[in-house]
Amino acid sequence: MEKLWSGRTNGNNAKLADEFNRSITVDSRMAWQDIEGSMAHAAMLGARGIIPQKSAEHILEGLQGILSDLAAGNLAIDPLAEDIHSFVELELTRRIGDDGKKLHTARSRNDQVALDVRLTLRAETDETLALVRALMQSMVTVAQNYADAVMPGYTHVQRAQPVTFGHWMLAYAFMLERDAARLENAKALMNVCPLGAAALAGTTYPVDREATAKALGFAGITKNSLDSVSDRDFCIELAAALSILMMHLSRLSEEIVLFSSWEFGFIELSDEFTTGSSIMPQKKNSDMAELVRGKTGRVYGDLTALLTLMKGLPLAYNKDLQEDKEAVFDAVDTAKICLRVLASMLGAMKVHREKMLRAAAEGFLNATDCADYLVKKDMSFRTAYQIVGRLVKRCIAQGQTLDTLPLAEYKAFSGLFEADVYEAVDLTNCVKARTSPGGTSPESVQEQIRYLTGYLGHD
Repeated sequence: MEKLWSGRTNGNNAKLADEFNRSITVDSRMAWQDIEGSMAHAAMLGARGIIPQKSAEHILEGLQGILSDLAAGNLAIDPLAEDIHSFVELELTRRIGDDGKKLHTARSRNDQVALDVRLTLRAETDETLALVRALMQSMVTVAQNYADAVMPGYTHVQRAQPVTFGHWMLAYAFMLERDAARLENAKALMNVCPLGAAALAGTTYPVDREATAKALGFAGITKNSLDSVSDRDFCIELAAALSILMMHLSRLSEEIVLFSSWEFGFIELSDEFTTGSSIMPQKKNSDMAELVRGKTGRVYGDLTALLTLMKGLPLAYNKDLQEDKEAVFDAVDTAKICLRVLASMLGAMKVHREKMLRAAAEGFLNATDCADYLVKKDMSFRTAYQIVGRLVKRCIAQGQTLDTLPLAEYKAFSGLFEADVYEAVDLTNCVKARTSPGGTSPESVQEQIRYLTGYLGHD
């Protein structure tokens, strides 16, 4: 295939070199953005008189035809093309003749690819943000349904204090709120237009960079032409935001795996999001959650690849930068499918209230509340803590819980205990009493739900 850059060399690479150099399989996904950027560039060239207005109109007509044919499936991207930029320009020239060769005036593939990647990732970030919010909505719905369902809260993977399932679910929703903020910030930082930087030094043509930036919906233009073509911070920032997002999804997935196991039994995943065993007929495996957990490492790898790619590059453009797209596109694609799966999986999940409540009772999660009961009768907290610790030890020895231990046993440890201690250690009451902002009481959970509902734009 003809090379746009043949001249200084004859363009006749070895077949192996062509295959090694080719990026069309990765950058073909930027076809729409490449054509959009070329149309803005051609319109600017005509408006500034850099090329004849009729030539600019001819180019725009040809590019629109290519775009329409790609959308309709009437044009296939040539897998032997060097890259998407070459494919579009050569196809344009094939269609409209010499006017097509004027499109690249005042432009390099260096600022062209920088533009295409920014346009592509801007759109991908918007899609990812929508998926983050959709998962948050699923979480809010679950939290609403189980705002009063008592379950054990854990520290050190040991039962600690009672919380509600709704409160637990919202902890992840607030993680996602921060993820959305990071994605918004990554989008804002990438939303400047490099077109007009040309190869590295700018151009001698009287280009209107602000006009092309405005036409493409950018907030402004890049300020330094060297930086414009060599900057991939925006790829790294997006991959970093996605890595933190995936870390949160992985933590959620880990708890889903645990909570859906026989040992916990707090939740049951739908058959639609589980698999069986090829040899053990009783198995119901949480493979989708496990895959999300596993794919997190893949996104971390994409981030590491980008950081390593950039760490030693001199200014300005280097061919190494061709490797940026595969990593960042993979990070985006992986995060998006994980978000979709989790949103649907949570929506189909069953929650077993009684099993969670029983686990909370057996784990002495009301021990702190029992100590607080004594503190409210003017005992020091440290003394109360020690007494309740011995009470728990007695309960374990006798196969009792704080809810079932006879009052006489309580009184053997402190005369301050009265019959109202059972009301104080009732798990439902323990949860209801935690009304501090952000706490686990149903009242506090509802306030968190109201906040997130407003954030998500609902009435």
